[in-house]
Amino acid sequence: MTSYQRICLVHYHELGLKGRNRNTFERHLMRNVEALLEHEPVEKVTRISGRVLVLLSAQADLQAGQRAVNILRKVPGVARVSCGYRCEREMDQINDAAHKALSEVDGFYTWKVVARRNHTDFPIDSMELNRLVGAYLCDRFPEKKVQMKGADVEVHVEVVQGYAYVYALTIPGIGGLPIGTAGKVVCLLSSGIDSPVATWRMARRGATCIGVHFSGRPQTQSTSEFLVDDIAHVFEEFGGIARIFTVPFGDHQRKIAALVPPALRIIIYRRFMMRVAERIARDEGAKALVTGESLGQVASQTLDNINCTNAVVKMPVLRPLIGSDKLEIIADAKKIGTYDISSSPAPDCCTLFMPRSPETHAKLADVEAAEAELPVDEWVSELMSKVELREYRCPSSYDSNHHGRAEVKAAVDDNVTKLN
Repeated sequence: MTSYQRICLVHYHELGLKGRNRNTFERHLMRNVEALLEHEPVEKVTRISGRVLVLLSAQADLQAGQRAVNILRKVPGVARVSCGYRCEREMDQINDAAHKALSEVDGFYTWKVVARRNHTDFPIDSMELNRLVGAYLCDRFPEKKVQMKGADVEVHVEVVQGYAYVYALTIPGIGGLPIGTAGKVVCLLSSGIDSPVATWRMARRGATCIGVHFSGRPQTQSTSEFLVDDIAHVFEEFGGIARIFTVPFGDHQRKIAALVPPALRIIIYRRFMMRVAERIARDEGAKALVTGESLGQVASQTLDNINCTNAVVKMPVLRPLIGSDKLEIIADAKKIGTYDISSSPAPDCCTLFMPRSPETHAKLADVEAAEAELPVDEWVSELMSKVELREYRCPSSYDSNHHGRAEVKAAVDDNVTKLN
């Protein structure tokens, strides 16, 4: 077989529905794709006929193409990814490339050809292309069956912009919008199952996500911090998180537990978390906070308690899991690859100094009265001074205008941990 240049075609759906700002979304997607493939043999990333074309180097083999597809299928904004070849607009090459592309697909029995000619300067129209390529493949795969509806594999032949693009291997992506198109949010991120899924859902809607993790340290071990770091590395594969601020919260939880009624501890813990997260969000230029709460799942997630938590911040609080049940959340955690990490036992601030009977329907006046004797502003400032920062690969944050980040950086300069 002749050697042809290997390609990946990135198909999108929701971006195609955009109006005049469609180019902005496409540019974000291209930038993300190019950055995430920086260690792969990529020659060029460009737009072609309503798709993003990833042109691999001449030396790229099937394994390189499969690695690229595996990266791209996780990238928000990608509906599906196809791996195939670019060849000259000559029938001998088109037939040969189609044979080669179909040979790389495992476990199929039925197939069909889907041909498209975008320019009439190519003398063979789409119907004739279908017939010619189909006849050629019938001779090469006599044991397989042509099936026009519901075929196992579709062999696509597209004659566009001076070349023919031929592919048969197509993998579904996760859809959504490119990260960086919906602004910046700060996500309260634990090592549990829920909050990583909430963060992923926001990234899938185009948000640049900043994590804030409240650790039980020094009252607990640092296990949850290591697990959150593992989760962040999963997100890093698709550019899903830019950085994580870790807040050692254990000593202040102990102080709260000693001074407030047991039933209200969890609510007051969460009110402090929201204050610190909002401070970080404003310094980061973020426009909303994100939590992993699901309505009624635990005591702190009733409408009354959520209202008490919301009352301490002025910034919008987004809860992408609010109407999801646990099985739906677990299914997403397994899909994105965080479930096994989150299932590891880890003492953290969520389980520290837990009361036996937490309040499920707190009244805001009672919570504010219990909090009135606490040095709230002083404690928030103390927590901000102890913040530790970890940075991750996130293409959408590379050129961002980090409004106010100097204030956060000044607070964490002595605590920064840069991850390789």
